[in-house]
Amino acid sequence: MVRGVMEDRYAETVLGRIRLRVAGSGPAILFWPSLLMDGLLWRGQVEHFADRYQVVLVDPPGHGGSSPLTRPFTFDECARVIAQILDALELDRVHVVGNSWGGMIGGTFAARYPDRVGAAVLMNATASPAGRRQRAEYAALTGAARVLGGVRGPLVRPVIDAFLGPTARRDKPEVVAAVNESVRRVAIASGRHAVTSVVPRRPDQRALFGRITAPVLVVAGAEDATFGVAETRVMAEAIPGAEFVVLPAAAHLAALECPAEVNALIDGAISLL
Repeated sequence: MVRGVMEDRYAETVLGRIRLRVAGSGPAILFWPSLLMDGLLWRGQVEHFADRYQVVLVDPPGHGGSSPLTRPFTFDECARVIAQILDALELDRVHVVGNSWGGMIGGTFAARYPDRVGAAVLMNATASPAGRRQRAEYAALTGAARVLGGVRGPLVRPVIDAFLGPTARRDKPEVVAAVNESVRRVAIASGRHAVTSVVPRRPDQRALFGRITAPVLVVAGAEDATFGVAETRVMAEAIPGAEFVVLPAAAHLAALECPAEVNALIDGAISLL
């Protein structure tokens, strides 16, 4: 169970109405999840942080209780969504924690809005454009999902394999069940626009991330089949002064797979300020 009461709040943004789950009080931490996941990816973080911080869980555009996507988007638009969320919540500044898509957007926000970010924890993410193989794999997945009306049947296993490593698949059935439930809820049209924007149209952000001045921790999963350790290390090397950590038993959804370890890392990153 998530400790305390989480209040649903909404923010009108350039990418539609965004649902937020807000709990606690104090300095704010905003959490943005991966593709095909909603804000509850971070349920294990709410339990740890809501007694000391205002925790803001984002259902990203087209996911969860947020408005459907009607078109692809840019990463700069996603960074603007964070700024508009802060305006809606009357927050000047926020710590940003992101996973995969959220990690990329957390870095974009830190670079574009340096006065509005405290620390940033960027997990299971990349600053590099998609390679040919990844573009082809995701094109096949979205095409099949369109035919099947969503991530159904034979498509579930490839998504599980992309998100979870052998440790979670073997030892953490509750994590596998949570991912299954989340991906099945994604509307196909919104999912297609999001995947198109985050995979084949993903920009090379290495030069942009070189402008980040906030304290940054980059986290990789040793079992991550989507963004391997080497690719995530390249992201860390692009960010001046960034720390880099590899979680040995995590794959692509470290916050869900290893919540205690992730909570300790976030605590450490915020304490640097």
